[in-house]
Amino acid sequence: MKKSFTIFLLFISLIASAQKVGRDVTDFVSKPKLGGYFIGKYSYTSQYGAHGGDGFAQRFTRAYIDGTILTDFKYRIQVQLGNASFHMKDYYLEWARFNEFQVKVGQYKRAFTFENPYNPWDVGFGDYSQVVSKLAGLGDRNGEAASCGGRDQGLQIQGDLFPSGYDQHRYLHYQFQLMNGQGINSGDFNGNKDILGTLQFQPIKGLWIGAFGWIGKYTSNDITVDRKRWAVSAKLERDGWSGRIEYARSKGYKISDYDKTTDSFTGRDLADGWYATIGIPFTDWLKVYAKYDAYRDRAEFSTMRTMYTVAPNFQLHKNLMFQLQYNYVVDKTTGDDQRYNEIWAEAYVRF
Repeated sequence: MKKSFTIFLLFISLIASAQKVGRDVTDFVSKPKLGGYFIGKYSYTSQYGAHGGDGFAQRFTRAYIDGTILTDFKYRIQVQLGNASFHMKDYYLEWARFNEFQVKVGQYKRAFTFENPYNPWDVGFGDYSQVVSKLAGLGDRNGEAASCGGRDQGLQIQGDLFPSGYDQHRYLHYQFQLMNGQGINSGDFNGNKDILGTLQFQPIKGLWIGAFGWIGKYTSNDITVDRKRWAVSAKLERDGWSGRIEYARSKGYKISDYDKTTDSFTGRDLADGWYATIGIPFTDWLKVYAKYDAYRDRAEFSTMRTMYTVAPNFQLHKNLMFQLQYNYVVDKTTGDDQRYNEIWAEAYVRF
């Protein structure tokens, strides 16, 4: 039914266009935009038993192509070239004729938390916040691989409503997603679709307040666990300043919690986390970020891992950025060495 509805909307868009349509039409196609970027990383840790960290490493290398067809249809393909393996990151087609109502099909970011959809260039740090990584599908706590990058396959409806008469910013943004629930490049293993949604209010231009919800299931090795999650958030992006604060909570066991001998789950089926970050522009090329970042794997303080972070970003060109990052980590889930220091250095190059 959903697929039929989507196809109907796309057909109406074509009929409403004054342009000639058909298989023989070769005009009304934008020149494809080709691009990519890579991020190289050096990391050091004083944590006991970590042998100083990974040292020099490739964080990832990606390439993409995007464009439009018949003006109203946007497409994008993004692949990851390096790291463990070549794989597809994004592929989608989006009907974007109206600001108020747009339809997307394919593989793309989940509509959960403000930070998850951010490009790595714009996050401000050498990684996403812990709660976003664990509860938005970037190395998910349930067991989904880190390579998923917060993405899944499915159908999305979104739009921006109620333009301001003063500066034309839109007061309300909505997204609704019907997804497989298994992450990228994977079919639906359990016959259950994940439902995600968000409502975001923008009272003034650049300031958003949002609520997010996610209901679904994840299956691996014939084990199925629940995903029942919600988040409340606020973010600011204005005049070079950045600020984000988010809290998310999850109900559902991890795949690793399953005990085959007893056919039951151990541990606790709750987790939560929060973070607050600010980005201060000092010059056109220097922006300094600071963050307080906490995650509790069982929603208890005994399972809390906290990071206090400072990260100056030196963007010498729109396609060249260097980033230093210092983390002070307090991890109650480890053994004797629960407090340690980390230093990261990253180079960002776009082409």
